[in-house]
Amino acid sequence: MAITRVLTGITTTGTPHLGNYVGAIRPAIAASRRDGVESFFFLADYHALIKCDDPARIERSRMELAATWLAAGLDPARVTFYRQSDIPEIPELTWLLTCVTAKGQMNRAHAYKAAADANTAAGEDTDAGVTMGLYCYPILMAADILMFNAHQVPVGRDQIQHIEMARDVAQRFNHLFGAASGREFFVLPEAVIEEQVAVLPGLDGRKMSKSYDNTVPLFAGGAKALKEAIARIVTDSKLPGEPKDPDSSALVTLFEAFATPEQAAAFRAELVAGLGWGEAKQRLFELIDAEIAPMRARYEALIAQPAELEALLMAGAAKARATAAPLLAALRDAVGLRRMVAAPVAAAPKAKTEKAALPVFKQYREADGRFYFKLAAADGRVLLQSAAFAGGREAGEWVKRLKTEGSAALAGAPVVPVEGGAAEELAQALDALRAAAAE
Repeated sequence: MAITRVLTGITTTGTPHLGNYVGAIRPAIAASRRDGVESFFFLADYHALIKCDDPARIERSRMELAATWLAAGLDPARVTFYRQSDIPEIPELTWLLTCVTAKGQMNRAHAYKAAADANTAAGEDTDAGVTMGLYCYPILMAADILMFNAHQVPVGRDQIQHIEMARDVAQRFNHLFGAASGREFFVLPEAVIEEQVAVLPGLDGRKMSKSYDNTVPLFAGGAKALKEAIARIVTDSKLPGEPKDPDSSALVTLFEAFATPEQAAAFRAELVAGLGWGEAKQRLFELIDAEIAPMRARYEALIAQPAELEALLMAGAAKARATAAPLLAALRDAVGLRRMVAAPVAAAPKAKTEKAALPVFKQYREADGRFYFKLAAADGRVLLQSAAFAGGREAGEWVKRLKTEGSAALAGAPVVPVEGGAAEELAQALDALRAAAAE
């Protein structure tokens, strides 16, 4: 089965509310459980710095968002869940991409144009208040996506341009640096437009948004805050016993976001029959709290134990870097950022002692009946460990490819650099084997 990589970023500038849960969190977690999907979820804390200069808010939001997604059911064993700032390969890739991105393309980015147009309308300098973070935001977003060669990126319509820019930058890099090796380093990502995302009404009937100050809290304040917020939902003035119009009530829309079809139909019928708004709000609270309460308990436990959150995120970072480091090593080699090693001298055959100093691939079979290989340095340190293979032939083919192609074959290879090992040392070892094979 072909695997589709899906990448989702969450900007760490706020605390999720009920609308975020129904519209984004719940469907994204459900999608991550589908067969054939490899999901990457990250806390976009570098992006948050573009919008927010309050360190306390950034710190608090990172913790609250991580705890929210995990409490809502995101499985770190099934997905790759990490903080953007824990992956040093991302800012390095951002610079590599910046060097092939046209300034004119950045001039056309929606966020920059909106800021520039607002300044012009106000009679100010075009770039007043515009930081390079805002200006280069699309390049950082492209690095987020291309670092993991995501096939799909779920976005709203306002973000389509950024995915198109990521595709343009990827194509240019592939053309400039992949032609010599006949290799395309980057997959061209596709935007997945979330047409069916549920948009919940807020307390006043408008779209639930912090900008309107009409949100219903997800976990903050506990059951008491949830019940109090629901009590403030605006309804008409009809009394108990009078028929209500379910289609004109924001309360009904909220109810249906958590109810089964049978529950929703019964609720509508009761409103038409005269159910009072007070009782209807109590029913809504009980329905939502039944789903949220177990998550709230997990959320509160995580917030109370930040060390557990930190451990989960660091494990996710290690998992993400196992994918990012080999690709970045290949990209560095492609642009010429290579180790300075002496070229082999054809007239002077190497002594046996020199050959003995080369790193060595070792293939073996474990007790589970599956085949593996590893790369050991001359001093015995393990630099690279493969994943499991069903047959020895497949493992051998990968060893042959790594020997003949060197570090360029790392991207996409079913291998993991050994924790604590240096990506540059691994790349140097593979390139030494490639040079030896070419003699």
